[in-house]
Amino acid sequence: MTFEVRRAISADHPSLPGHFPDAPLVPGVVILDEVLGALLEWRKDCRLTGIRTVKFLVPLKPDQPFRICLSTRTEGAGDVNFSCRIEDRVIVEGQLEVRYGDKVIS
Repeated sequence: MTFEVRRAISADHPSLPGHFPDAPLVPGVVILDEVLGALLEWRKDCRLTGIRTVKFLVPLKPDQPFRICLSTRTEGAGDVNFSCRIEDRVIVEGQLEVRYGDKVIS
């Protein structure tokens, strides 16, 4: 099961001033917030309970389009793999731990 959305962090995002003046980069926490937003678009009934792993591989620049790809092996799985890509290059990857309704799945 997979889900994919496209995103870009606007150059006027409030986290960017001061996050490397004259060479702005999108903070990792902002990218992860977009990943969470994509997860909730895909699985409205789930809640993030943890981030098992995350690896930031390539910096993201403001206004640079990227794709968020989410996947699970089975419906209702408690782990969701994710990657963020610029074209075919992975910039962030990891695994989320999620809960559906009142049930913890791991």
